Amino acid sequence: MEQHISVKKTITAYRDGEFYREEDNIVSEVPLTIFVNKKEFATMVCSPLHYKEMVVGFLASEGVILFKSDIHSIEIDEDKGFAYVQLNKKLQKDHSFYSKRVIGSCCGKSRQFYFQNDSVTAKISMSTASVTAEQCLHLMGQMQRNSHVFKKTGGVHNAAICTPHHIIVDRADIGRHNALDKLYGHCLLNNISVKDKILVFSGRLSSEVLTKSSKIGIGLVLSKSAPTDLAIKLAEDLNITAVGFIRGSSFNVYSHSYRITQNKKGEISNEFMQH
Repeated sequence: MEQHISVKKTITAYRDGEFYREEDNIVSEVPLTIFVNKKEFATMVCSPLHYKEMVVGFLASEGVILFKSDIHSIEIDEDKGFAYVQLNKKLQKDHSFYSKRVIGSCCGKSRQFYFQNDSVTAKISMSTASVTAEQCLHLMGQMQRNSHVFKKTGGVHNAAICTPHHIIVDRADIGRHNALDKLYGHCLLNNISVKDKILVFSGRLSSEVLTKSSKIGIGLVLSKSAPTDLAIKLAEDLNITAVGFIRGSSFNVYSHSYRITQNKKGEISNEFMQH
């Protein structure tokens, strides 16, 4: 049985000029060490939910696996914080390249990848997804309404894989990468195609989030927060539509705006055909 995602703790709170003793819900944080083919591979710090999905998504994003069939077995020891993965193939001996910082380039474009493995596993989106402006607002609102752990603790990132009309799966974690890996793992384990799907995300649109989205195969990313300049450059190069500051009845489109339409029928409006 999975651990509780939050714990109650007595704290000292300051309210309106006075100190009070009260109980607060604190988000849980646990380490999970992954062994691949009996060799220690990585340790992740995460929220204690959906371990299997996270491990599968992480290994896929790192290029260790491509398909669910690459995995022979996965065993999770929650009490000790270990995940044992046995592959149907040999593991590459040298893992050091995962952490080497480089600037990668492809197709004549200057993609500013931080790590060598990102330049290998990130891919140009072939997404067929499109949404109306109203659907962008609706999906963000729906994810926020579903964010029970955040409402309880205020300590997690939320992410969801969606169609233009509804959320297929949502996940929460203390780490934004973990939340995305859980979604990736869920899609791989359940054979869900993402080429026409949308990623909705609660956090900042950083270059890391855009890179992870491209690894998953997502071409349309909706965020409640701001992007970085490097994230926008990556989105432009990787053919990803990046939408930020989705709040109330407004948002900003930073790249490839042709995937955002203005009407309910899904036709592309002329003013958005500039990319």
